[in-house]
Amino acid sequence: MKKICILLASALALIAFALPAQAKIRVGVKGGVNITSVHFDSNLLSSDNITGFNVGPMIEATMPLLGFGFDAALLYSQRGMESNSSGVKTTLKTSYLDVPVNLKWKFGIPIVKGYLAAGPYVSFRVGGDKIWNVLNDQLETKSFGAGLNFGAGVELFDHLQVGFNYGLGLTDNFSADKLDLEGNKNRGWSISAAVLF
Repeated sequence: MKKICILLASALALIAFALPAQAKIRVGVKGGVNITSVHFDSNLLSSDNITGFNVGPMIEATMPLLGFGFDAALLYSQRGMESNSSGVKTTLKTSYLDVPVNLKWKFGIPIVKGYLAAGPYVSFRVGGDKIWNVLNDQLETKSFGAGLNFGAGVELFDHLQVGFNYGLGLTDNFSADKLDLEGNKNRGWSISAAVLF
């Protein structure tokens, strides 16, 4: 966890130093819908998608003319899964504080621009289901996670961004006493809108 936090802080520092003084810096609010599940390598459990939401402040810096820059956000985000084990349907929903940092490239004309974005994120569990009883065992939601984001979208009139994002979890989401649950990682799509000033 410390290594990931140090790596994320180093990446932010390098990006900040690389941006010229003429970079356009904007702040705003971002929110959207999450469609997530947990991917298990084991055949013991399978999960279906669950719907949640995300919302929070964001910052964006873009180099003039080139369209390259970055964005970062602090998002309250709901994720989880739905599982049907032994004929019993169980829903698990957990709340996180997500910190995504994406490199971003914008292209197009001033009124309508497309963008591509990718980068790491870290997640800190802040609420929701902590213990989940399944298959005669207790799964415990971990307090920290990390992964990668891949996104695309459009920017309209220089203030409204609408896009979609795929989150690929790199850390295990649960621990268990009896079950071997290596490879239980968050996966999910989000559709979001941001207003920037």
